[in-house]
Amino acid sequence: MRKLHPVKVGGLTLDGSKIYIQSMLNVPAGDIEGNVRQAVMLEKAGCEIIRASVPDMEAVKLIPAIKNKISIPLVADIHFNHKIALECAASGVDKIRINPGNIGGIDRVKAVADCCRARNIPIRIGVNSGSLEKELLAKYGRPCAEALVESAVNHAALLEKCDFDDIVISIKSSDVKTMIDAYRLAAERTAYPLHLGVTEAGTERMGIIKSAVGIGSLLCDGIGETIRVSLTDDPVKEIAAAKDILMAVGKGHGVRFVSCPTCGRTKIDLVKLAADVENAVKDIPLDITVAVMGCAVNGPGEAREADIGIAGGDGCAVIFRKGELLRKVREEDVLRELLSEIDKLREEEKNC
Repeated sequence: MRKLHPVKVGGLTLDGSKIYIQSMLNVPAGDIEGNVRQAVMLEKAGCEIIRASVPDMEAVKLIPAIKNKISIPLVADIHFNHKIALECAASGVDKIRINPGNIGGIDRVKAVADCCRARNIPIRIGVNSGSLEKELLAKYGRPCAEALVESAVNHAALLEKCDFDDIVISIKSSDVKTMIDAYRLAAERTAYPLHLGVTEAGTERMGIIKSAVGIGSLLCDGIGETIRVSLTDDPVKEIAAAKDILMAVGKGHGVRFVSCPTCGRTKIDLVKLAADVENAVKDIPLDITVAVMGCAVNGPGEAREADIGIAGGDGCAVIFRKGELLRKVREEDVLRELLSEIDKLREEEKNC
């Protein structure tokens, strides 16, 4: 079990008891109304920590404007100019994301650390393979896992010299294996909370696949306190993907959906039925498993193991509830009957 140094971000505590979903605003920093609007949309979608890029002093206005409209923590992403970090801290931001190595000498790092300590604001050290220090590239020859972790540890040491340890670390790479190796090594070398992500993962299809492999592998290892799925797309899609990854590794909440891939034995329109059921249950706040199976080979077993399940027959299906075979229904009635049983479970939970 990894020993963890808990860090508070706003009203949240990164202590391993819950994995928090993050995203980043992608509206131009000068468009305050657009950033506020997107932040509100992200929170409604289930984002739990929002990051905003603050490239200049003018953009510091984003902090109070966004904070006034959301109830989740806000992170300011800052590079090169330590004075921007000071202004964001004074404006009420919940976390600062910097690379201590690119904001100047130790005096500037100390100024940021002192300011954040006084306001109980944590600092996230963000290391990316695309911006690794030249000396580490020369030492290792490429942005390998060891180089990335050494960079992060060195940056953390800078803050520790300033008597600051409310630190979160991210070590991102666009190469999935490098990212996995780096976080595993970091988990061995540091007790700070880790923010997981595959950087520059790509557009929706490949970005989700790469993020699921990278983030999912680490979560299965018990590594990671927050996650972000990075997509070249609407960031709201990042939230849905992150929720799905958490569900897939058993760390999310909601309906777990199981369906078979179909084969030549299937005698109902399982593709359409599965899509309809998945869409109908995706927002139901129940921690249950729903199985939609196509035939009598694996169907009854999977359906019986689920809280609610169906196993298809010839133009019909049988419905199971918590291991009990309830009844046979016509194909056209399956969706309605399945949702009816889920509603009964919801009522039972309310009355417990």
